[in-house]
Amino acid sequence: MIERIIHQDELLAVIIRANYSKEGIEFFTTDDSSQQLGYMKRPKDYTIPPHRHNLVPREVHLTQEVLFIKSGKVRVDFYSNSQHYIESRILTSGDVILLADGGHGFKMLEPSEMIEVKQGPYCGETDKIRFSPVKEEHINIK
Repeated sequence: MIERIIHQDELLAVIIRANYSKEGIEFFTTDDSSQQLGYMKRPKDYTIPPHRHNLVPREVHLTQEVLFIKSGKVRVDFYSNSQHYIESRILTSGDVILLADGGHGFKMLEPSEMIEVKQGPYCGETDKIRFSPVKEEHINIK
């Protein structure tokens, strides 16, 4: 299952649930997205020819990140770019999420392991703006 979190026509996130399966290849991002997220399911003996990637100048204006939930249970809280809480989702072991825009926060609902992939280089605290989280009584899990 694929879920897209959209707020005011802005794609905030794409969630690929652990049970998602489809033959072939599918990308969930557009060609102009600064972080590309795709899925491949190939049969035994399928071959991807050896290749390397060319040096192509790219300009990244917004950090996007992908989280792989290796184990556990994580609540993701989504915020608009103006830092207003929108809604939340629960991710579990095997789920993958692309955080494409807006703000986000996390609460570990049980011991959890995540792998994070994002563009670099990392610029420390100048990379982000921190703000107060939504109060627990206002959490809206969809």
